[in-house]
Amino acid sequence: MGRIDRADYISAVEEALARYVPETTLMQSELFRAMRYSLLAGGKRIRPILVLEFCGLCGGDQEAALPFACAVEMIHTYSLIHDDLPCMDNDDMRRGKPSNHVVFGEAQALLAGDALLTRAFEVMLSSESIRLVGAEKAANAAGALAFAAGAYGMAGGQAIDLMSEGKQISIETLQKMDECKTGALIRAAAKMGCILAGAESNLIRAADEYAAAVGFAFQIVDDILDVKGNAETLGKPIGSDKEKEKSTYVSLLGMEKAQKAVSQLTEDAVRTLDAFNGDTSYLRTLAMELARRDR
Repeated sequence: MGRIDRADYISAVEEALARYVPETTLMQSELFRAMRYSLLAGGKRIRPILVLEFCGLCGGDQEAALPFACAVEMIHTYSLIHDDLPCMDNDDMRRGKPSNHVVFGEAQALLAGDALLTRAFEVMLSSESIRLVGAEKAANAAGALAFAAGAYGMAGGQAIDLMSEGKQISIETLQKMDECKTGALIRAAAKMGCILAGAESNLIRAADEYAAAVGFAFQIVDDILDVKGNAETLGKPIGSDKEKEKSTYVSLLGMEKAQKAVSQLTEDAVRTLDAFNGDTSYLRTLAMELARRDR
């Protein structure tokens, strides 16, 4: 069984991503360049880390899970490319660099996102991935990711986001939007790790609860950083939510209550890990570090 050292999670994921989306001399090489530009631009790699860590925690083969971890990151990256487009959030900077459409143009950026979305499923459902984890686990993991990325998940959340711009929305609407737009993919990553390890349903539920709490806290921290963060550290301008008249947890709850909510959600996430028999220290630390992050 192949295990990946926790200190090597990010490097393992990034090396695999570079293999799955290689440099090429094909006629459509510019498309590959656009895909790689955003896919290999760094980031926290939280979603693939959750796939690998929960897979290992449940006794699974982390090396066999690596294609699925990469697939989640491809979906996440495609969503960022599309979110930045002028027809969506119209952001010119991402991770301290010009957004994909600024460098490659809107049409190529649109295609780069489409190609990454498709490549994610090519990778998960390849003959090699199926050989490594088995057809049933591959199908169930891919299905979980498909649900999280579609109209009931990430895409649906973006639709709610667009219809909410310039309006005062309720805290319930905001929570539903973020549950779909941000939380769904984070929850899918945790569940996929358990599925690939063949975990029992009670552990899959516990992983889902952990990821739901972490994902919710993550979005609230994003809202906090948009008010009091540092643009240079964040790699993008701050104050964009206010400029676009978006309702946020800070605008609806106030800064103090928003910060308290992050603390409570982090405690909730840590508590769910009691369901696991293995070493959960990494996931406990991850939840606390995400709550304290400055980017």
